[in-house]
Amino acid sequence: MRCRHPSLAQELPRRWLMTDERLGERLWDALAALPKGSGVILRHYGLPPAERRVLFARIARIARRRGLVLVVAGTERLEHAPRHGRHRGALTAPVHSRREAIAAVRNGAKLIFVSPVHATRSHPGARTLGAVRLGLLIRGSNVPVIALGGMNERRWRALRPLGVYGWAGIDGWSG
Repeated sequence: MRCRHPSLAQELPRRWLMTDERLGERLWDALAALPKGSGVILRHYGLPPAERRVLFARIARIARRRGLVLVVAGTERLEHAPRHGRHRGALTAPVHSRREAIAAVRNGAKLIFVSPVHATRSHPGARTLGAVRLGLLIRGSNVPVIALGGMNERRWRALRPLGVYGWAGIDGWSG
């Protein structure tokens, strides 16, 4: 699989941290572990809006200082936050099936997060894709694919021959 727009792919991070409440104070260690130029998707859906805005502001300061890309997931607008799933106009989309992947690209997604590739604590017992189903799901995709679900750097390297552009995780960054 090759991205038809390699210049866009080169702008987008290959490594992403997905935040959520499970991280607790480990969030700060996970942010510190990210290489420069990585991405952060602020989820924390369970936080009240005021607390989520405070958390966003704190992460945004760290992201600016460390050269990280910060995207806010969900529909709530946060002051000075990029719109849901957008980074420099590049729409991102979560994908769990071939049908969703096709729809995401048709709707303008420039980066898709495909999950769950492996077993994950975020979704215990969920059916995983594994390498073969992941490869079939993304075959012919013209946008960069980020693998999510039980991912880490080693697992991503094993999936790169399938055309997987990068990886995202929670525990992969926080231990």
